[in-house]
Amino acid sequence: MSNLSTVPFAPGTNSTAVPCCSPIIAAELSALDAERLAALFKALSDPVRLRLLSRVASHPAGEACVCDIADVGVSQPTVSHHLKKLREAGLLTSQRRRTWVYYRLDQDVLTALAALLVLPSRG
Repeated sequence: MSNLSTVPFAPGTNSTAVPCCSPIIAAELSALDAERLAALFKALSDPVRLRLLSRVASHPAGEACVCDIADVGVSQPTVSHHLKKLREAGLLTSQRRRTWVYYRLDQDVLTALAALLVLPSRG
């Protein structure tokens, strides 16, 4: 399940499904927006999760089977736990195909995060 509807998207993103908000430096975050963003950053704060996210994002097919990305130095149940956290945060989507689960990066969520953190050019 994606939390796409809970991510505050910034102007200039291609998503029309979610209301827009200003970059983080343009206005103070509401308490709710701060909680939502903190959940995303918390999901990204683990090195194993970052490696898994990177493996999915850099996979040539644009999606990766769990069997292709699971070798990150932790047990299979731990990999499943981390992938679940990334999915719950809305950073990954998944699709079961027979025995395997395939993961894909949710580009809209990462684009929104990047837009929220963009600094204005100075000069």
